[in-house]
Amino acid sequence: MTDNQIFQKQRTRMVDKQIHLRGIQSEIVLSAMQKVARHKFVPSSRIDEAYEDRAMPIGFDQTISQPYIVALMTSLLDLQVHDRVLEIGTGCGYQTAILAQIVNQVYTIELVDQLAQQAWDRLTRLGYKNIAWKVGNGYRGWVDRAPFDRIIVTAAPPTIPPQLIEQLEIGGKMILPLGVNKQELVMVTKLETGINQKFCGSVRFVPMKNKPQN
Repeated sequence: MTDNQIFQKQRTRMVDKQIHLRGIQSEIVLSAMQKVARHKFVPSSRIDEAYEDRAMPIGFDQTISQPYIVALMTSLLDLQVHDRVLEIGTGCGYQTAILAQIVNQVYTIELVDQLAQQAWDRLTRLGYKNIAWKVGNGYRGWVDRAPFDRIIVTAAPPTIPPQLIEQLEIGGKMILPLGVNKQELVMVTKLETGINQKFCGSVRFVPMKNKPQN
């Protein structure tokens, strides 16, 4: 059995046992998780753990999220193919790749220049052409490309960043971990009269950093 066949088998087991059996029913999410080779996004020293349901450090005090959480957050967004999606926190690019399997256009922001460049090089090698990226402060979003139908935040701010709410379409949704010591996964829906919040369970993410404005 070749390495690719071994990883494919591990990925199928990951999707079946860690994701589907835990309640993720969306076929488009399950399909995306099956297609994206997570072992190409984890540190080479931990490639044998790529399909275990755990987060892993990727350097610069950042992590690649566990597969179940990636699938859960993606599923909660209820993505449609024509949605314009903003991702805050590119990291290694794994969540970015999952999104790019589902929607036509993904915009992603990473605060750490080295991580952004590594992710972009990786995603380019893997053939993704529907991703726009930049280095920047996620708290500010991406004004020039707004508004967005969906926003996903992969680090935890203490409160909901108001500029991200401003950049959501009316009816748009944002999923993010929220809090400092105790974190909750929160789904925010933008209404004409404000926002609605739905709490989706306890999580643990790295803090969302706010680079000082020059």
